[in-house]
Amino acid sequence: MDTRYIPTMIRRDLAVDYLVTVHYFEYSKDYAFKGERHNFWELLYVDKGEVVVTADDVPYTLRRGDIIFHKPDERHTVTANGVIAPNLVVISFGSESPAMRYFENKRFRSGERERALFARIIEEAKNAFSSPLDDPATDRLLRADEPPIASEQMVVLLLEELLISLCRRTDDQKPAVKIASSVKQRSDNDLVGRIIGYLEDNVFGSVSFSDVCYFSAQSATNLKTIFKSVTGMGVMEYYRMLKIEQAKRMLREGGGNITQIADQLGYTSVHYFSRYFKRATGMTPSEYTLSIQAKIG
Repeated sequence: MDTRYIPTMIRRDLAVDYLVTVHYFEYSKDYAFKGERHNFWELLYVDKGEVVVTADDVPYTLRRGDIIFHKPDERHTVTANGVIAPNLVVISFGSESPAMRYFENKRFRSGERERALFARIIEEAKNAFSSPLDDPATDRLLRADEPPIASEQMVVLLLEELLISLCRRTDDQKPAVKIASSVKQRSDNDLVGRIIGYLEDNVFGSVSFSDVCYFSAQSATNLKTIFKSVTGMGVMEYYRMLKIEQAKRMLREGGGNITQIADQLGYTSVHYFSRYFKRATGMTPSEYTLSIQAKIG
């Protein structure tokens, strides 16, 4: 190295040393985990629904968007409420960073940034590891045969960014730097938010792309561009995804048989519903129901 320059060794205040498991669970409304403790950190994020979590025998009700941390050797359990089928992200990892003490006995309400980071962590974990993310019995991560370069590293970097984001949010010594969005971006986000609300309100009906154009007062070209730039998906692709997520929730909660669910969600036939469900999830509705029952067992 040129002696005229002095390198700065980077200080890593929050470092993840290793991963143990990365899970994305879709549980039934009656799921109950009797509990465990281990010598590494674990965080739980409620993506959908509601659960009751205990940490050293103290119960907490967590709803969509809530995050809880379990410190090493803390006994913890999780139970669905018997009404709403929850979707959970659970990540366990090791860290010797002293700054991790900040997360002891902590719960957080996620913001848009944290929700996006969780989604990216799950996507990178699918690339990096062959272990099923939805199997509660998984106790180690098996590497994928041909993962994209640095996919494991990306999982860790995203997790570290999540930890830093949560720490900085309530750091009183140094005010967080807020980056203002452009007026255009705020406008697009608001528009897409209204459209998503419209699609969610009509998940049990039948909405066409023309209906969405009329609702949003946008041309077809403009709507496609804005919606995809914000969500990464097409409008009708997003609508179909909402229907499948609703179907999965109804199957887990016992909201009717397959024919009834297909009818309630506006499908023209149970056969079309089953074909699309399998295309979206890799399983038929019957196979999905059996997989949920097997996880409970």
